[in-house]
Amino acid sequence: MKRIESPESSPSPIVEGSRKTLSPGLRAALVVGLLYLFLVGVKMLEGGVKLLGSDTAGGLFDGITNPVAALFVGILATVLVQSSSVTTATIVGLVAAGQLDIEIAVYMVMGANIGTTVTNTIVSLAHARKSEEFKLAFSAATMHDFFNLIAVIVFLPLEYFTGFLLNTATWLTDLLPVGKDATFNSPIKGAVKWGANLIEGIFESFIENPTTLGITFIVVGIIIIFITLMYITKNMRLLIAARIENSINAALAKSALVGMGVGVLVTISVQSSSITTSILVPLVASGILLLRNAYPITLGANIGTTVTALLAALATGAASGMTIALVHLLFNVFAILVIYPIPKIRYIPVILAEKLARVAANKKWVAIAYVGGMFILIPILGIVILN
Repeated sequence: MKRIESPESSPSPIVEGSRKTLSPGLRAALVVGLLYLFLVGVKMLEGGVKLLGSDTAGGLFDGITNPVAALFVGILATVLVQSSSVTTATIVGLVAAGQLDIEIAVYMVMGANIGTTVTNTIVSLAHARKSEEFKLAFSAATMHDFFNLIAVIVFLPLEYFTGFLLNTATWLTDLLPVGKDATFNSPIKGAVKWGANLIEGIFESFIENPTTLGITFIVVGIIIIFITLMYITKNMRLLIAARIENSINAALAKSALVGMGVGVLVTISVQSSSITTSILVPLVASGILLLRNAYPITLGANIGTTVTALLAALATGAASGMTIALVHLLFNVFAILVIYPIPKIRYIPVILAEKLARVAANKKWVAIAYVGGMFILIPILGIVILN
């Protein structure tokens, strides 16, 4: 099908002129460079939020006894540190040290799964100037939210009444050896961290106040994300021919396992589901990747992100730590097995995301209210009221 571009999405004169001057190889190198800067921007955004909220996040785990409050703690802690991997690794350490009740930790892990989706949702806001792009970008981001929300709606009451996840994880822990030498350093993660540290170091040299520094990181990160996304989208449209788009989408449409495998491998490589799903946002927004073909990649990212907690559990050498890490893995695997194979419910997260995106495209304040309400206001109120 021939893509019809609206006037607002047509290439700028600069890009139009570069269509003739840049070879495919140079344009591919440009896209890779832009993607790298995009990831640096995401890392700076995460670093800024983490700098502002790390002290608050550390105290959230104390004194929680209500399962739903624990869920909200998992969401809020992950938003504050901008990484479900960090949250779950922290939970693993607290459980292994006997400072956190493992039954309550199960619900915190579920919350971490929801909280991790905030990064790609924020990234999608960079497309807000162009309605059609924004609808696709916001849909690509929020389908992750809706899938994880549905998973919690199914498994939280099941876990509360049966202990299914914890009992299964405990049984598996008894079958596994727990060692203390598990480490994994991602070269991609290291390269992105190096770039972010380089830029952050410039500001750290003349800004001493942590709050001001955190806000600066957030602002600079958002600026980098906005600029790089704009040019990534334009250059990808010029670089990827229609037949290549069709081949990519045909391969992913043929087997969901391929998409899930891609999501798992990429997330393990970068050690962040947020980065994996954030990369999907411009791909879907530019029309290169169909929304429903991006969906399995998102689910694979959910599984890939559990590796960090598993490695943290191995490093603790404690059976309880391994058990809670396995709960995280089992929660994501069983959520896919329950939701995805059934055709009538498989695409409910995608459909809900598309409906929300249509509203948000017409009323941008809805998108802002959604992010603030879902990831900050509701969790805070929930913790205060329920605990």
